[in-house]
Amino acid sequence: MTEPAITGGSIRLRLSKERVLSAAMAVADRGGLPGLTIRSLAKELGAKPMSVYYYVASKDELLDSLVDVVFEEIELPNPKGKWREEMRRRAISARARLKQHPWAIGLLESRTSPGPATLRHHDVVLDCLRHANFSLELTAHAYALIDSYVYGFALQEASLPFEGPDTVGEVAEPIMALMATGEYPTMVEMATTYYLRPGYDFADEFEFGLDLILDGLERRHH
Repeated sequence: MTEPAITGGSIRLRLSKERVLSAAMAVADRGGLPGLTIRSLAKELGAKPMSVYYYVASKDELLDSLVDVVFEEIELPNPKGKWREEMRRRAISARARLKQHPWAIGLLESRTSPGPATLRHHDVVLDCLRHANFSLELTAHAYALIDSYVYGFALQEASLPFEGPDTVGEVAEPIMALMATGEYPTMVEMATTYYLRPGYDFADEFEFGLDLILDGLERRHH
C-alpha cells in the first residue's frame, strides 16, 4: 500500500497503518472508545480525516484492527511448555494489557471479523492445552473459565474508585463514616484490619484467584 503524503504549509507528514493504529490506541487509552472517532484520530495524527480513511475504511474496521493489536501485545504460551506455567503467564500478561487498555475489556470478544493476531492467539492457547493432553471438553472449559476470570477481574479493577494502594484511604474515609453506626461490623473489621493495612493492594488478589482456578483444572486434568 502506497503511503499518501499529507502536506500542510511546509510540513509534509507521511502516514502508515502502524502509525494510525498507534495513534488510535493513544486516543482510546486517554478517553476510552467514546472519544475515538475518525475525526479525533485525524487530529491526533495532525492529518485530515480523508487521509485516515485510506488506512481504515470505517470505525468498525478500526476497532477490529485495535483488537488485533491488543491480542498481539499479550504474551503467547509455549504449547510445548508446562501448561500450568504457560497459562498462568499468559493470564497475567492479558490482565496487564487490559489494565493498560481498559477500553478493550468488553471489546476483545465482541468482534465478528477477527484479525490474524487474534486468531493466532486463540489457536496457540488452545494448542497449549491440547498439547498437555487436555480433552476437548476440558480444553473448552479451561479456556472459558480462565478468560472469564481475567476479563471479570480486569473489569472490576477498572471500575474501582481509586488508583493503586496509595489512594485507598482517601476513598475509604467517607465510606467508613457511613459505617460508624455499628450496623456493619464485619465490613468495619475487614476494612480496618485488612483492606486499609499498609501495603494492601487489590491487584494482588488476581494471582490468588488465578492459582485457585489452575489448581482446580489441574485436579480435573489428572
